[in-house]
Amino acid sequence: MEDHVVLYEKRGAIALLIFNRPEALNALNTAVNLRLIELLDEADGDPEIRVVVLTGSGDKAFVAGADIKEMMDMDAMEAREHAIRAKRVTDKIWNLQKPVIAAINGFCLGGGLEYALACDLRIASENARFGLPEINLGILPGGGGTQRLPRLIGLARAKELCLTGDIIDARKAAELRLVNHVFPKDALMDETMALAGRIASKSAASLALIKSAMNKGTETNLESALLFEIDCFGLCFSTEEQKKGMAAFVGRKKR
Repeated sequence: MEDHVVLYEKRGAIALLIFNRPEALNALNTAVNLRLIELLDEADGDPEIRVVVLTGSGDKAFVAGADIKEMMDMDAMEAREHAIRAKRVTDKIWNLQKPVIAAINGFCLGGGLEYALACDLRIASENARFGLPEINLGILPGGGGTQRLPRLIGLARAKELCLTGDIIDARKAAELRLVNHVFPKDALMDETMALAGRIASKSAASLALIKSAMNKGTETNLESALLFEIDCFGLCFSTEEQKKGMAAFVGRKKR
């Protein structure tokens, strides 16, 4: 496996994963996907890690899409297998026990946007650009773009982006609620790591249960979602962090 295509840095309770193919604008290929799954597993299994941050090497791209050279000669079955491999990555990000934040520096197109959509939060630099331009290649988004994007920004707006292949800037992405925050390019990582640090200071069990409750809840009917939330709420009371947190709160109130 090409270990260098995705880098891993451990910064306290934060795992920083960096797409590292700057010569190809960090385009996704099989080696990137395999390495990314391996590193996500490593972060998920590390009890010291509470938040994962994904970003791209350099300041030109988060991920500018899939590697077209790898895809162009595929037949229908090979293309289907390619999409299934991408789904394994987005499923891994979506179902990770820890919150995942995308720090989007530059182009976030095609598969790059689909991977960002699987993250819990998206933070963009002012020079970030977003789009699903697959239609310009005679194909469609195959890594979840036609499904996750409308769930995030609404069906009509998502259809417009998919049907036109238009690329939008960070300001428009914020307006559409595609990203949580936009910062100057030079401040992106500092602001993202500060947010990740605030989240990482919270209860690990609560973080995992909140993510699970919200992800699963938005995929089912309200009654089932509310009952699942109740189960997650109850599980919090089996943790040492709940005991300590409530005891500390009561102690402060008494003083």
